[in-house]
Amino acid sequence: MIIAIDGPAASGKGTLAKRLAAHYGLPHLDTGLLYRAVARTLTDHGDPLDDGAAAVRAAQSLDLGHLDETRLRGRAMGEAASVVAAIPAVRAALVAWQRSFANRPEGAVLDGRDIGTVICPDASVKIFVTASAEERARRRHRELVSRGETVAYEDVLADIRRRDARDSGRAAAPLAAAADARLLDTTDLDIEQAFQAAVAHVDAARRETA
Repeated sequence: MIIAIDGPAASGKGTLAKRLAAHYGLPHLDTGLLYRAVARTLTDHGDPLDDGAAAVRAAQSLDLGHLDETRLRGRAMGEAASVVAAIPAVRAALVAWQRSFANRPEGAVLDGRDIGTVICPDASVKIFVTASAEERARRRHRELVSRGETVAYEDVLADIRRRDARDSGRAAAPLAAAADARLLDTTDLDIEQAFQAAVAHVDAARRETA
């Protein structure tokens, strides 16, 4: 069983994907970390984020088994990853690895922005997780503050809206719900409510394909 979880920044898709993976006993991949890792490699080497050739080299040389999440989280890396992810050649360089992860015998849970539309269009279950920009900004602001970052809510909201526009408007694999995805709006849901709704979606999809 492949479960594809897509959605914009701070919609809750990552948390849901981890919990679904644990619930169903499946491996999980946060594909956003791959783009953050590419961005981190570029910044570590002093290369511009829009240097396509350098970005592709970074993608091809990633040690995907040793991603240091502590260096990949945070507001700056999220913004940088959004820039890198808009480079078609970078996305192409990472497609095969993501599909290989998904096509394990036992299946997998992947979350990102193009899992149900590009990476795993034949996934058993597709869920598109969303929430209002204001609520997503509130969540991201709380997360950043909890990590010790000093940032204004208004700046986080501006980042969220900018990333939404960039992710939805890019030429390569734009953020969009697959035609057969189940929509899960988490604006007014807490984590447990969102998880239960996601489990209901997965179980319903499994029954339909049984």
